[in-house]
Amino acid sequence: MKFIKIGAIILLVVLVGIQFIPTKRNQSEIVPATDITKVYSVPQKVEAILKISCYDCHSNNTNYPWYNKVQPFSGILERHIIEGKEHLNFSEFGTYSKRKQRSMFNSMAGQIEEDEMPLDSYLWMHREAELSKKEKKALLEWIDIGLKELESVR
Repeated sequence: MKFIKIGAIILLVVLVGIQFIPTKRNQSEIVPATDITKVYSVPQKVEAILKISCYDCHSNNTNYPWYNKVQPFSGILERHIIEGKEHLNFSEFGTYSKRKQRSMFNSMAGQIEEDEMPLDSYLWMHREAELSKKEKKALLEWIDIGLKELESVR
């Protein structure tokens, strides 16, 4: 019994202690000229889908949930955002080479078609981000237009 009390106290101290570990905030009021919505023609409907389902992890502006200030959740969120932006950052899409933009469009289409994005772990807490068949169709049609725009630039 004494061993359980000591373990519980240690666990409590660790949980309280990790609350003081700072995490970075991924927020910006500015939409840069390199944002995909500035570089490509993005219909309002598609822009809304991107902001709800993609921008939290794939842009320089995350809309943080209520639990973002509680460790270990804030650390997990920070890691997801960093990894997401390493793969694709809509805020910096215009800085990518045409070849990389083409690759990103193709990758987005494949992941949407295969239901790989948004991640299941994201959807657990953000049900509104789940893509309906209609939203997937709108995104895929827009991606196809983006790819055609890229082809005409060659």
